[in-house]
Amino acid sequence: MGEQQKVNQADTDLNHVLKARRDKLAELQAAGKDPFQITKYDVTAHSMDIKDNYEQWEGKEAAIAGRMMFKRVMGKASFCNVQDLKGNIQVYVARDSVGEEPYKDFKKMDIGDIVGVKGTAFTTKTGEISIHATEVTLLSKSLQVLPEKFHGLTDTDMRYRQRYVDLIMNAEVKDTFIKRSRILAAIRKYLGGQGFMEVETPMLVSNAGGAAARPFETHFNALDEDLKLRISLELYLKRLIVGGLERVYEIGRVFRNEGLDTRHNPEFTLMELYQAYTDYNGMMDLTEKLYRFVAQEVLGTTTITYKGVEMDLGKPFARITMVDAVKKYAGVDFDQIHTLEEARAAAKEKGVEFEGRHKKGDILNLFFEEFAEEHLVQPTFVLDHPVEISPLTKKKPGNPDYVERFEFFMNGWEMANAYSEINDPIDQRERFKAQEELLAQGDEEANHTDEDFLNALEVGMPPTGGIGFGIDRMVMLLTDSPAIRDVLLFPTMKSIDK
Repeated sequence: MGEQQKVNQADTDLNHVLKARRDKLAELQAAGKDPFQITKYDVTAHSMDIKDNYEQWEGKEAAIAGRMMFKRVMGKASFCNVQDLKGNIQVYVARDSVGEEPYKDFKKMDIGDIVGVKGTAFTTKTGEISIHATEVTLLSKSLQVLPEKFHGLTDTDMRYRQRYVDLIMNAEVKDTFIKRSRILAAIRKYLGGQGFMEVETPMLVSNAGGAAARPFETHFNALDEDLKLRISLELYLKRLIVGGLERVYEIGRVFRNEGLDTRHNPEFTLMELYQAYTDYNGMMDLTEKLYRFVAQEVLGTTTITYKGVEMDLGKPFARITMVDAVKKYAGVDFDQIHTLEEARAAAKEKGVEFEGRHKKGDILNLFFEEFAEEHLVQPTFVLDHPVEISPLTKKKPGNPDYVERFEFFMNGWEMANAYSEINDPIDQRERFKAQEELLAQGDEEANHTDEDFLNALEVGMPPTGGIGFGIDRMVMLLTDSPAIRDVLLFPTMKSIDK
């Protein structure tokens, strides 16, 4: 049989199976046993509760519920395997224990059906902890076939599109998302203990600022106004610092109209926090302690392994200025480069591509991205960025070409970005003006002037430290996941019909 014939035969077989399942449902409904009419089932234990605490459950009645993943019928007695949130457990179903009619119903159940099982915990002759069923109830009929029986769930694209099937078939996927939830809970626990207040700010905004990114645009019919989806959380959170809420943070989705790759999705989870009366040094201390706390809380260790590479969160994190990082990894000392012409000459010599609008500081950053980033595998703070690429950051006293900013790197990735925030409204207006000039020159990622934010600064903002964390990348590292799509339950996908 040729390959195409095999595919055609498999499709024919699948269609027969799907029809048989619908026929079984029709029979159940005709007999007054419609599973979709059942509204609840009282669960008293999960699979792993019984397995992990067997001495407490042995001989006692339990009620579990989940999806039937395996079934073997052997005359008057059968075995099946039921998978729930925490794992799976074997169920022994005997005609004499459940009754003749219910046993006939059980034999007609399919892999994928959702069942409720009442029975007592016991150990089989082979030593497997199981449930001896006294009652098996069909709670929901599966009208589809789980993928392993036919073509398997090996298509990565389909795994992302049908995450509900991916979660059923792949235990490690479910574990990743359980860990993601625990990571977020640990972050909230740590920040709550530090006196931070969680807040929520608008997603639909008239001015999408706070980051260098192209926004998504939409139209609000009721007000006949164009709006944008936020690209960061920054400008509203700083307004709250002005209002006297001294420690605030938000964990939420932001939206950037950019490309897709292993580390970028157009909507992703960002956490930003702002703390009055501190600076970027305070943010470094907070970052170090937060990462350590979360790793210990979720993984039970401060040493993590990603793609076979070990990273130690227990040691003090390394600190290096951007200028020194470029000097170390590119062999170019920007302290000795004083003019734009010299910066351009150095770029040409090293094969670093730049645009006509790029200033000396932009070229320094291009050098850093080209030569240094990939080497920053262990936890590292890169300090003191050029002012040209940091429109919301305080200048360094005595060195106005640079600002009090750091980016936190692990595994060669930027994991966080922090500032000593500008609280001088006159300086901030000048920075916005420079951004507007970049917009006019065609930079679609530059910031627009935000007059209300400037008004807030004129009301008065205390000295403040602020930071943004990429939550998805943090989850990738802590779960050893290769791509951002592996830590987003429903990543952005191209429509199938395109």
